[in-house]
Amino acid sequence: MIYDDISDIIIHAKASEAWMGLDLGTKTIGVAVSDRLLSSATPLLTVRRKKFSLDAETLLFEATKRNIGAIILGLPRNMDGSEGPRCQSTRAFARNLASLTELAIGFWDERLSTVAAERILLEADTTRKRRAEVIDQVAAGYILQGALDRAHHIRAT
Repeated sequence: MIYDDISDIIIHAKASEAWMGLDLGTKTIGVAVSDRLLSSATPLLTVRRKKFSLDAETLLFEATKRNIGAIILGLPRNMDGSEGPRCQSTRAFARNLASLTELAIGFWDERLSTVAAERILLEADTTRKRRAEVIDQVAAGYILQGALDRAHHIRAT
């Protein structure tokens, strides 16, 4: 099932299971996972996109292996908050993925996540080659951490 609000994810996600964050690109998918307490996100891997069925198989294999309870996709809104073609593509990916799994699927506004990930990697003095290898999974971690922080705030109130 697909949810637009993190509070719905909290209700419908499997309890005490980690979440997975995805940064969908045209050539790659960055993947990050949380701990079971939903407190911190860790970049995991970058999937080279082939075709949807193969990409979904890889993602769902990782989700099963890591006992994932929900999947959060970065929603690439325009800077004015509107949704363009990239958002439509992300929503279509989510619909197709939802047809293959019972996991709760949600969205998190990913504006400037890649910029933030690049800044983090530059501050860590990461080489240009290494930055290119991990930028998508670090961006996925940034997206997932935002969703986790919001979920924690909702639970605290």
